[in-house]
Amino acid sequence: MNTLHPGDAKLTDWRASAARFEAEVAKAVVGQARVIRLVTTAIFARGHVMLEGDVGVGKTTLLRAVARALGGAYERVEGTVDMMPTDLIYHTYLAEDGRPRVEPGPVLRRAEDLAVFFFNEINRARPQVHALLLRIMAERSVTAFAREYRFPNLQVFADRNRVEREETFELPAAARDRFLMEIGMEAPRDPEARRALVFDPRFHDTDRLIAEVAEGVLDQARLGAIAASIQMAIQAAPEIETYVVGLWDALVRPAEAGIRIPGIDMTTLVQGGASPRGLAFLVRAARVRAWLEGRDWLVPEDVRAVFPEVMAHRIFLEPVHELRRSEIVPDLCRAVFETVPAP
Repeated sequence: MNTLHPGDAKLTDWRASAARFEAEVAKAVVGQARVIRLVTTAIFARGHVMLEGDVGVGKTTLLRAVARALGGAYERVEGTVDMMPTDLIYHTYLAEDGRPRVEPGPVLRRAEDLAVFFFNEINRARPQVHALLLRIMAERSVTAFAREYRFPNLQVFADRNRVEREETFELPAAARDRFLMEIGMEAPRDPEARRALVFDPRFHDTDRLIAEVAEGVLDQARLGAIAASIQMAIQAAPEIETYVVGLWDALVRPAEAGIRIPGIDMTTLVQGGASPRGLAFLVRAARVRAWLEGRDWLVPEDVRAVFPEVMAHRIFLEPVHELRRSEIVPDLCRAVFETVPAP
């Protein structure tokens, strides 16, 4: 297979399609340019995405717009406390003739054409459901009705309600590690965007808003091949490789790197995580970011731009510090960048 470069016509055309995809999603979600860019990066890195934020900031609207612009067979489920794993695979009911019927659930309804699976409020579902979803995400396959279903183009998008704690179930570390990115979403800070969200009636009708987004801007069936070409085309100089490994070392052994956070014993802070798989995901995302910027080589900013979203949820802290995770992990990431010199 010939190696493609960002200047080649095929990848240039796809970069134009990626820009159009971002523009279409932005029609429905105002003031979220960085979040949209991160989601686009994840799509071309072929990774699953977790979106989290306060209630009412537009997480579901964003993911509905992404699914529409992305194209391909699409299914959506709502997480509930009484959901069972089998609800993803099939559902049973009594037909009009009084006989029981079994029909495919959301995972199997589109069979092997399923491309986008959106799990709304995933932390309302029980761990048994998370376990099944983990397999589907990791293997892109599931066994049901005495056969194996494979989903070669599947990408899972989920959102998590981080406000409510009652009747919610946090995802285990193994499940969270399967997400390429965890992206935080907040209400926009820009005054004009905030005014538009509150006073422009266009943003008050979500269904109509989503209908304005063009369908199938990206060809799902070809995304896998293009994603592989991007990874082959973007090169990393030895200095960048050394830089990434240095970030990794400082992240998992902050005390040895000389990192200090007031009031915290750095020798025991990080208990695990930041695995080789996580670093491979980081490089995949950084390469896509470089391609979107029109380069065929990595620069430190490519790594820094995706580092928090790719790595933060893979850092396992000493349990006593978990309640302060949202404060400590960003501080740790900033300290890592300040400690490891960029080439």
